[in-house]
Amino acid sequence: MTEKAAYASLRGRTALVTGGATGIGAAIVRGFARNGAKVAVLDVAREAGEALAAELGPDVLFVPCDVTDVEGLRAAVAEVEDRLGPVQALVNNAANDQRHTFEELTPEDWDASQNVNLKQQVFTAQAVLAGMKSAGGGAIVNLSSTAALWGAPNMVPYVAAKSAVIGLTRSLGRTLGEHGIRVNAVAPGGVMTERQMRLWHTPESKAAMVARQSIHEDLLEEDIADAVLFLTADDSRMITMQLLAVEGGSL
Repeated sequence: MTEKAAYASLRGRTALVTGGATGIGAAIVRGFARNGAKVAVLDVAREAGEALAAELGPDVLFVPCDVTDVEGLRAAVAEVEDRLGPVQALVNNAANDQRHTFEELTPEDWDASQNVNLKQQVFTAQAVLAGMKSAGGGAIVNLSSTAALWGAPNMVPYVAAKSAVIGLTRSLGRTLGEHGIRVNAVAPGGVMTERQMRLWHTPESKAAMVARQSIHEDLLEEDIADAVLFLTADDSRMITMQLLAVEGGSL
């Protein structure tokens, strides 16, 4: 693999990644660590989060947190800021792409999906806002999904939430720009993480997804992380309210 870009502006800054213990989130955490940032990981996966922090060293802090518990989330952010300083880069990565047939969808299913895929993004951004203002600005990247662009079947709550993330991004970007805070969204395509392969896909369905891409190569967690790092670094200082789809030109 070619050498990765290095972002000097990220060195020494505090970054927070929700759902950062595994998958795409862990790749984002590794990217920030590679660029010399101090990184906080919020996740319910304690064993994986602690292992990642141990692997990457003392500048990576794992804080166990269920991001759908707003009061617990606020307490976790306060702990991060107390230990690492104000958050200047927030990546709202935590999500759950649970499948439901529309006929079997319950109000409880709907609410659970909105809580983990949308609501927590709002209140994590709110929780870091005062610190970002005190730091003179920052960058927020919200993870959407290309499922929101093409309308994935049997994922109505997830697709609705990830569509709303795009609107959230644009409204927050307009709202927070005066404080020097940029807000963008990244929409990953078919990244076949360990979880995706364990729960939803087979080697055959993965190959079919790659075949539908204009670039016929596996879409990796690191490809999403690269986009996120760019959007949190000063190299993208005049980019806000945008949606960047990283999906290999999928058809």
